[in-house]
Parts: sequence; structure tokens; C-alpha cells
Amino acid sequence: MIVIVDDDASMNLAMKRLLDAAGFEARTFSSGEELLRVGVSPTAACLVVDVRLPGLSGFELVERLAERRSAVPVVFVTAHDEPGYREEAEKAGAIAYLPKPFEGRSLIDAVNRALDSV
Repeated sequence: MIVIVDDDASMNLAMKRLLDAAGFEARTFSSGEELLRVGVSPTAACLVVDVRLPGLSGFELVERLAERRSAVPVVFVTAHDEPGYREEAEKAGAIAYLPKPFEGRSLIDAVNRALDSV
């Protein structure tokens, strides 16, 4: 399962539809807090996380998950490609960093690389 965390409902839906159409099972969350409350499914194979979320940022969410020993490959996406974000994503161990808007193929390729890394 691919877990998507993005506060933009239309982006969540678009990524879910794209990944479902590509043969993946995807589940969406609108915030890091929501994901932490529900918990990461043991079947989660990859996280697709927006960098800028209300409350916990995407980077903070990944840090919290690491503290909980949830080592799932991460793909960061962002509509705000600010200086330092790419480096922070790399430090967090991201498989990919995709500035929005990105091609659907780029997301599918990043998720495949994440699955290959496990």
C-alpha cells in the first residue's frame, strides 16, 4: 500500500487515482497528525508526503515515524520548492523530491524506486 499525505484534497485524490490506475493500492490522509493517530499500516510500502502540511510538516512527520521505528521509503512532494527543502529531504532519506506540478510518470517512477529499495 502507498500512503499519501497531502492537505490539498484535490491533489490527494489525483495522486490516489494515478497510483491506483498504475496498479498500486493507495490510501490518503490530510495531515501528519491524522496519519499518526491512525498509524502506518504494516502493509505500507511507501509514503508520499507533502513538505508543507498544516501542523506537523512533512519533514517532522517523517522524523516522528522514524522515532516510532516506521522505516518506510519516502517520496516528498511540494508546491513550495524553497531553498534547502531538497537538501532536507535528502537528509531525511527521501527516495525522491518532486516539485509540483510534476508529471504522473515521475510519481510512478519514484514509487517504483521506493519499492525497489526495500
